[in-house]
Amino acid sequence: MTEREFDVAGDSTMIEKRDDSPPRRDKDPPAHDSSRDLFGIQLEVTFRLLEAEKRKLQVLQKELAQYDEKEPQGLQRRREEKQLENNINWIQLQYNQLEKEYRIAAMGALRHKGQIRRSSRSQPAIGLKQTAKPRPSIFGTITKDKNPKDRRLRTVSPQMLSFSQMFDHSRTGNNNNNPHSHYSKDQTLIFADGILMAGSMEALIQHLVPTDEYNPDKTYVFAFLLSSRLFIRPHDLLDEVCQVCILQQNLSGDKLRKEKLGKFGPNIIQLLNEWADMFPYDFRDERMMKKLREITQRILAIYPELRPDVTNTTHSLVKKLTELQNYEQDLAKWSSEATLRSNTQEVPTTDIIEVCPSPLELAQQLTHIELDRLSHIGPEEFVQAFSKEPTTKETTYKDMKKTSNLEAYVQWFNRLSYFVTTEICSHLKKKNRVRIIEYFVDVAKECINMGNFNSLMAIIAGMNMTWVSRLKKTWSRVNTAKFEILEHQMDPTSNFGIYRSCLKAAMWRSEGAEAGSKQEKIIIPFFSLFVKDLYFLNEGCSNKLPNGDINFEKFWQLAKQISDFITWQQAECPFPKNDKVINYLLTSPVFSESTLALASFECEAPEKSFEKEKHKQLKASAGV
Repeated sequence: MTEREFDVAGDSTMIEKRDDSPPRRDKDPPAHDSSRDLFGIQLEVTFRLLEAEKRKLQVLQKELAQYDEKEPQGLQRRREEKQLENNINWIQLQYNQLEKEYRIAAMGALRHKGQIRRSSRSQPAIGLKQTAKPRPSIFGTITKDKNPKDRRLRTVSPQMLSFSQMFDHSRTGNNNNNPHSHYSKDQTLIFADGILMAGSMEALIQHLVPTDEYNPDKTYVFAFLLSSRLFIRPHDLLDEVCQVCILQQNLSGDKLRKEKLGKFGPNIIQLLNEWADMFPYDFRDERMMKKLREITQRILAIYPELRPDVTNTTHSLVKKLTELQNYEQDLAKWSSEATLRSNTQEVPTTDIIEVCPSPLELAQQLTHIELDRLSHIGPEEFVQAFSKEPTTKETTYKDMKKTSNLEAYVQWFNRLSYFVTTEICSHLKKKNRVRIIEYFVDVAKECINMGNFNSLMAIIAGMNMTWVSRLKKTWSRVNTAKFEILEHQMDPTSNFGIYRSCLKAAMWRSEGAEAGSKQEKIIIPFFSLFVKDLYFLNEGCSNKLPNGDINFEKFWQLAKQISDFITWQQAECPFPKNDKVINYLLTSPVFSESTLALASFECEAPEKSFEKEKHKQLKASAGV
């Protein structure tokens, strides 16, 4: 026993790192049913992103009709259109490739129907227990009562309860039966067992705005700012917040005194600071920055001592936005270089083992890339990715919801999968293909030990692609024992229950890790499955209740899941960085679908009739 690793069933156990057993030659290539589900997830997420990009293009093309191409604004819009079209073409290409893989895997699963693969490990019964399911919230895990009638429901006026008071059932609070309440019924909030459950948009916005005596809890601020964009654009929301402040505090008056306003000034600056800290990408919109300057100038005129706080907020915001701009420029540079190399050189002159002989080091460099891309995804992108923006006449291109960093991360997974396939199919000699496959199996093992589940799944997906899985003579020489353990990780049983159990084990490890142990804090989830979970949570829960109130319980659930993701984003990569290896991973040529097919048939001649027909068509189109 050489190293502590995660058992795929979910427990943290000791398993043998080295396997000296002879090669298993009686095993089939990777199974079709598991790869079908894996490609299905990637296919669905890619489709949703593609549809969102197409909606943006429609709005942008409508705007272009209003500009003269020679005008600066028209030229800028044309550049944006070209960039958007290129992005759509790239996502469409990925979608088409994934769709082919999904269909082939589905046909393979049908052919193998009746052959039940029995796992040597017990299957976790995720979500099958007949117990009250825990309801995640931003406050933690709260279990719903079996009988909804037992829940303590009450209506409370906004700006009335602090975080601690929400859970104080001895307080009666202001409600509709209170004759001193000056709020109408549609301006009240509904609480159950101390948890905010529903309210009108007007009341929820008012509950966000601080006063002299009331300051919204940070958990509420995060949950509301995250999901309110399902109903209202951020710049419109900030404008509403400013209007409530002006009306409540009479900020438009000539004679404003600090003594009368009390702690309102520090409290509103704190809210703006939290907004800029939690959702800095909102402020890429110049309308947000303009409104931020307006409200802070009003406050500084009354509270000049708050200028250092405002300056710190502004500097921190500009720093984050500059980092984002630099990151996006790097993405564009890597993409351009990869495209150039693919156009000028179809056959690689080296392979990954020559560039990085150590599987451990490659896993470390993959973790560098994953954490870098993970850290630049704004939490709001998850909500914006699948919320359908109505393309009305009033909708402008800058109003369209941005998800570029989320898209870039999904595309990275697809690139890594095809990178693995390309590296394997590039070798004509069978022994070299065997060596590459076993190398990637070792890399995947190291990834799971590091908590890097996204690279793990991408590598498994790459080895499950048609043009690798069909290489039966190659797989007959591969020691498949280790690969089968890793492939078991992607078993779709119980909604990928084995992977979810392993992810929980990684989370427990991370929570119990000491402050100085950076490696044990790393958690990189299977990203597309995480996005899909959020999508179904968004689609499966209604945004509004039958009475028209906002369903804030859904807001809590989204906030809880995304707050976990934010924790994972903050992990630092403790491994030495190898720029040469990272550059190779990001820019080395990746074969197209047709080139992969030809390379695969060169490795092992087609045997089945449909393979022979496919090979004939490819050779004819290539002029061979």
